[in-house]
Amino acid sequence: MSRFLIGTWNFLKLLYYTTVSDIRQSDGNALRGLLKEVMQTIVLVAMFYVMINVLGMRGIVVRGNFILFLMSGIFLFMSHNKAVLKIAGSGGATNPMLKHAPVSTLLVIISAALSSLYIQIFSMGIVLLIAHTLIEPIVFYNFKGFMFCFFVAWISGISIGLLFLALSPFAPTIIGLVTTLYRRANMIFSGKMVLASTLPGFILPMFAWNPLFHSIDQARGYTFINYNPRVTDINYPIILTFVFLIIGMMLEHWTRKYVSESWSKRQ
Repeated sequence: MSRFLIGTWNFLKLLYYTTVSDIRQSDGNALRGLLKEVMQTIVLVAMFYVMINVLGMRGIVVRGNFILFLMSGIFLFMSHNKAVLKIAGSGGATNPMLKHAPVSTLLVIISAALSSLYIQIFSMGIVLLIAHTLIEPIVFYNFKGFMFCFFVAWISGISIGLLFLALSPFAPTIIGLVTTLYRRANMIFSGKMVLASTLPGFILPMFAWNPLFHSIDQARGYTFINYNPRVTDINYPIILTFVFLIIGMMLEHWTRKYVSESWSKRQ
């Protein structure tokens, strides 16, 4: 039992240092890197605020705090997309960090996921504080429900990123392109700018395949008291996440057994 506890403590300690190292990789200065993430979120909110007003789409959004409507979609969008990018780019079986004995593939993947979560929660807190103090009071109808959807968006991004990571040694160029296309498609098909319930029936299937679309729409049901997300289901991204996690872990485990260093040099 004591050996198990010592092993667990050593793993958690190594995970902490690996996560901190992963956070600092985005920028040499940790504070500057965090501020850059905050600015990305602020710029997205401002850009979509102007776009919706210019296009005259403000009347079709949910009644309530318009800034909160934008932020509720952008927070989940950033959490999901950043998790996909972090996990898919963590290197997996071809990561040179794995040459060091204490480091394992599981450790690298978990540290990438936690660093992404830390950065997004920090930036979300700062943006909410700025909006609450400088623009107008921010009130969530059910903040616990919103955060549940936030974590669903994050972990579904992890599962999709893990699938891309496990497949990348076989065709790194193609999988890299698919990863980029998926992240770009989320700019439109995540539903962060529209309400799912207002979409026409012939357009809805173009969005319904996306687990992030369901997470964002369900989050808005917890954010606003007068919105009922009736065309989406939170169980869809949860089930898809478990399926992708299992497939991704099995495929990554198989790849790790047969991988060679030359795989990482393929073009």
